[in-house]
Amino acid sequence: MNKVVKSKAYSRRSAGTLLLVGVLAGVTVGGGVGVIAASSTKSVTVCADKKTNVLRYAKNGKCAKTETKVVLNQTGANGISGAAGAKGDAGAAGTNATVAITQQSICGAGGTSLCKVGMTGPGGGLIFFVDYNDQYAGLNYLEAAPQSCEGTSKTWSSNTANSLVAVNGWAARAVGAGKANSAAMIANGATSYTADTSGAAFFAETSTCGSKDDWFLGSLGEMKLMYDNLQGVGGFASGDYWSSSEFGATNAWLQDFAGGLQYHTGKTPTVYVRPVRAF
Repeated sequence: MNKVVKSKAYSRRSAGTLLLVGVLAGVTVGGGVGVIAASSTKSVTVCADKKTNVLRYAKNGKCAKTETKVVLNQTGANGISGAAGAKGDAGAAGTNATVAITQQSICGAGGTSLCKVGMTGPGGGLIFFVDYNDQYAGLNYLEAAPQSCEGTSKTWSSNTANSLVAVNGWAARAVGAGKANSAAMIANGATSYTADTSGAAFFAETSTCGSKDDWFLGSLGEMKLMYDNLQGVGGFASGDYWSSSEFGATNAWLQDFAGGLQYHTGKTPTVYVRPVRAF
């Protein structure tokens, strides 16, 4: 039997091919060589025989004329950046809305100064609120009657059988609700509001303090502003003042001028009344 001896060139080629296959897998090489990919991040040069498509690893990076040179894991040059998109048109400028009241120069000792919190108002009392942002319809200023026009020992109502719906609830406690509350109390026709002059609303509505006849019993929110903004001035008693806001059939809201608390109590206790006017 003749012994078959493989040539060294074939062995080297096979070894090179096996080495390359062991290192590379998954990248297509032109000329039908196959699919290979580098498992290393380094660039690798392989040579593909143009006739047999056999691959070999080119350690020195050079291939023969009869081979095709392939460099794997080689990063190509960056492509040309695309042109920037056209800039959009600028949006139209927004308009600033300025809402403010027209301030009046009818306050102060001579009635010629701008009305501000703490100044003497046209009714002889003190300004305790200025609606600078025009939030409240029907008023720009709220004025508390002077101490000389304050009522003492006034009941809210002797009628504890029914609730006056018009002056009950959140809306009736709000700033700006006092005048409507007082009018509703008087229009109700109950003896406690009209014939009974000891009633808080009747007292405030019939006041002519400072030659003004548009006084009323302030809402809970208005009485709170009066307390907050006239601290230490106005001659207020350290006690409770009625508001025109009702809590229910038997109770109404009070503003405590001693500690700032707000609470509801029976309608028949006699407490203080400080009329309010809006203009």
